Amino acid sequence: MALSVVIALVVAAGVVGLVRPGPVAGWLSAEPTNTPTTAPPTPDPSPTPVLVAATGGGAALTADSVTRAIDPLVKSTALGTKVHVAVLDVASGEVLYARNADTMTTPASTTKLLTAAAVLSSRGPSYRLSTRVVAGSRPGEVVLIGGGDPTLATTANKLFPGAARLDTLAAQVKKALGTTKPTRVLYDISLFSGPETARGWDGSDISFGQVSRIQALMVNAGRVKPIHNEFGGDPRSSNPADAAAKAFAKMLGVPSSAVKKGKAPVAASAAAGEVAPGAPLGVVQSPPMVQLTDWMLEQSDNTAAEALGRQVAIAGGKPGTFDDTTEAIIGRIRDLGLPADEANLYDASGLSRNNGISPTLLTQLLAFAASGEQPALSSMFGGLPVAGWSGTMLKRFVKPQANQVGQGVVRAKTGTLSGVNTMAGMLTTADGRLLVFAIMASGSGNAVTGRAALDRVAARLVQCDCS
Repeated sequence: MALSVVIALVVAAGVVGLVRPGPVAGWLSAEPTNTPTTAPPTPDPSPTPVLVAATGGGAALTADSVTRAIDPLVKSTALGTKVHVAVLDVASGEVLYARNADTMTTPASTTKLLTAAAVLSSRGPSYRLSTRVVAGSRPGEVVLIGGGDPTLATTANKLFPGAARLDTLAAQVKKALGTTKPTRVLYDISLFSGPETARGWDGSDISFGQVSRIQALMVNAGRVKPIHNEFGGDPRSSNPADAAAKAFAKMLGVPSSAVKKGKAPVAASAAAGEVAPGAPLGVVQSPPMVQLTDWMLEQSDNTAAEALGRQVAIAGGKPGTFDDTTEAIIGRIRDLGLPADEANLYDASGLSRNNGISPTLLTQLLAFAASGEQPALSSMFGGLPVAGWSGTMLKRFVKPQANQVGQGVVRAKTGTLSGVNTMAGMLTTADGRLLVFAIMASGSGNAVTGRAALDRVAARLVQCDCS
């Protein structure tokens, strides 16, 4: 890759300074459309810069010097009993360090990098998810149709600012019905099918609020309230679609007893003065896909990852099931020319302990995204948390003090399961060289010291004078 191309990208994150992080401040402060029509196509939005580009490419690093710098840290018992690492120089394409790099291992939430790349590639950064309402088969009956938007909200909130809202949709429906009073609400979630939980999920993942049942209709990614706790889970609805439909019914003045799962009717004609079955009554649209993937990556939202992953399968004409989703994600990665045989997926979020991904695949994906060959993929960098600054990296690279050199410089997707700590992302060395890396460790006896040991490897690369 030409270094000039790499430097030109926002992903050439560097050491010059900081701009407001992540997606929160950048895109779509306005509300979604209030009219029951599809928004006209818009150009793919550019990602909001988080780190200012490095001013130069720096001196090329050598594999021997990188090995001397980080090998003792990789072999630390604090990191774990099984460690897989890959480090790649983006400009030269040279592998600077590899330890068990081609062997698949438990990726935890670094799986979301594959999901983000696949959905951005298949749908495009500007694609929006629509939640619709049509008239039911009898007067006063309305059908709420789930479009797979995990960020749909009841009203304005801080969890997903600018998200599509049920109160906006309810106002559209009332206006469209005119003098007809809503009496019954059906909800159609047929866009997704198959099991609502994945193989390899822990039995407590839902009860502890790590994820919700995966349905095509939900509000706030299945949460009971629009909050995201830094530690522990967020309480989720036992039936997200039913909860969303009942919230919508309340806005229409329809009792909960008149809410039921159903199917939207086939469009038909109606007598004069009546609303025809299947006639559109309202629609709200999500923010662009690039913003949805940003939220998913920055907050490491498992439910959002599963819902967005379904879009890869649906875009390819496949059903919205777990199996079709994982096959579609791997297929999309293969189509990008990446070593897809080094991934074995059972979900799109990384909660499944059955998943396996190699460090080589993760670093090659990140390097390919940085190359500019697929502009849609460069959008994924805008959502990567920044060390000491945003998302799941907000309180990383703090202790010990030696790790603080990585703050504001390392941006990466982290992953954590019991006994598993992973991180894959990018950094710029003190000399201005852009590297991508994946560090995947398991078997650590202490999660806190294990994460600190992992951070130390990335921090040492930041400091590395390895030319």
